[in-house]
Amino acid sequence: MPENHSSVVMENLVKRFGEFVAVDHISLETRKGEIFGFLGPNGAGKSTTIRMLCGLLTPSSGRAVVAGYDVAREPELVRQNIGYMSQKFSLYNDLKVIENLRLFAGLYNVASDTLRERIGWALDMANLKGQENLIVGTLPGGWKQRLALGCAVLHRPPIIFLDEPTSGVDPISRRQFWDLIHQMSGEGVTVFVTTHYMEEAEYCNRLALIFRGKMVALGTPSELKHKSMKGELVLVECDPLGAAVEALQSAPMVMDAAVFGNALHIVVDQADAAIPEVRKYLADHGVTVRGTEKIRPTLEDVFVSLTTEPRNGKERKAS
Repeated sequence: MPENHSSVVMENLVKRFGEFVAVDHISLETRKGEIFGFLGPNGAGKSTTIRMLCGLLTPSSGRAVVAGYDVAREPELVRQNIGYMSQKFSLYNDLKVIENLRLFAGLYNVASDTLRERIGWALDMANLKGQENLIVGTLPGGWKQRLALGCAVLHRPPIIFLDEPTSGVDPISRRQFWDLIHQMSGEGVTVFVTTHYMEEAEYCNRLALIFRGKMVALGTPSELKHKSMKGELVLVECDPLGAAVEALQSAPMVMDAAVFGNALHIVVDQADAAIPEVRKYLADHGVTVRGTEKIRPTLEDVFVSLTTEPRNGKERKAS
């Protein structure tokens, strides 16, 4: 196998569908054993990128190398050296658990002398030991997802692509699934995962934030929260919230304002200077302010900051 067989490399990767640019000059590189997250809203270009990296779509321009193979020139070799789990359930609902495992083992050319061990491992991982004869269509969603993951890695690939793997799965099953991802990462497997769940992004070693086909930020969750936020964040506890948001639309010191739970998150240039101005501005507009404080941004705050235009035509400054 070629060098860098555990990495994914993208160099100005582009995918066009007619005039529409779905993936717009993305460049990045993953590391062995890394959990790399592709974070963005639906329609941002995440799944299109994954399909190119898996050799399922041909790039319009640029270059991508996966497991040491060029995705445009050697797509079959790419597919032989990766695991792939699509966002839609990929197993056969009308077959038994064991039949699905045997089918995927055959598709991945799992050696006969390791077949029993690999199927046993997958059953253990999916918590389906002793349930081999259940029809897959009758399984709960979380069990199906764990089984699908087991099928995708029966052949021990160095890289796994997971496209929205926990979409529609309950929170407990989602956390169990991520425990499995961390286990495989600890064994040196590179995991490339797309998600639009902000809390899941915290589980990744590094993240690329994707918006309208472009990569708008890259780094660890901590780096993104501390270095990528445009401006500073203030928590405002006030009443009524609706009137406060409406009033802040035209506030000169506020770049953005949004409701978070029972309070507001507002973006300003400098929190210490803006807080007294915000309190007075809201009071002048009939809003009762119960508390204000500068807070650390969440990934959701960072993403919103990077993907929305500043208000009042005021250019934001990175903090």
